[in-house]
Amino acid sequence: MDKNELARFLRSRREQITPEEVGLPRGSRRRTPGLRREEVAQLAYISSEYYTRLEQGRAPNPTGEVLTGIARALGLSDVEREHLHHLAGTPLRPSAGPSRVVRASIRELLERLPLTAGFVTSAGYDVLAWNDLAAALMEDYAAVPPAERNLARRAFLGPSPDGRWLYGVSDADQFRLDVVHRLRAAVGRYPADPGLRALVTDLLRGSTEFACLWASHDVGGAPLLRKTFDHPVVGPVTVRCDVLDIARADQQLVLYTPDPASASEEALRLLAALGAQRVGASS
Repeated sequence: MDKNELARFLRSRREQITPEEVGLPRGSRRRTPGLRREEVAQLAYISSEYYTRLEQGRAPNPTGEVLTGIARALGLSDVEREHLHHLAGTPLRPSAGPSRVVRASIRELLERLPLTAGFVTSAGYDVLAWNDLAAALMEDYAAVPPAERNLARRAFLGPSPDGRWLYGVSDADQFRLDVVHRLRAAVGRYPADPGLRALVTDLLRGSTEFACLWASHDVGGAPLLRKTFDHPVVGPVTVRCDVLDIARADQQLVLYTPDPASASEEALRLLAALGAQRVGASS
């Protein structure tokens, strides 16, 4: 517990809230900015003496219940609430499992990206959202049951419908290594998630390679900067790989883009056109 930093943080948040924001009268004798200490204590359902000692850096460790009350009283954001718990030495418990809900703004972004194959994965490598070009380059995930849209299973347990393991990528070995590292870290963050546990169990039973890599207990990994897809229609497609973390969702936005004026750019243009034709034919 960092008592001094916690005290400074509490004071700074208290001074930024006006009485009107929490339904209290301002009054004519208020000489301090924001709320008074006793007002925060009242809103948090704790004693004024204890809250005062917290702001003075003299109080013992607050309980999770006390911190929840203070966070509510001060109107803290999720980021501020998490910071408050870390300062108090009682980090928030992790979510029961990785999020599978993709923000609408991310889905819209995927559709607006020009000549970019993009998709979103969960911490457990479930493909949660994708654009048309990603479907044309890799697989039409809309035609796959949600339970089977998992890149870890695809990498270790079976080929895609056309018989190609992992869509014919050039870096399949490195990708499988990164899958193991990321899954190991995800299980550490979500130890009670049954989906992750079942996934790891299936991979251990079905893949000797996964079992050997899993036994190393590594959680690091080098970023993949480029890869080549051996596409059955347009041939080799080399793309640059950018993987962006989606804030507070424990998801990753994966973007594949070709070098400008390259043969791979033309191949992706062709795939985009073919995909548009299929959509038109089915409508």
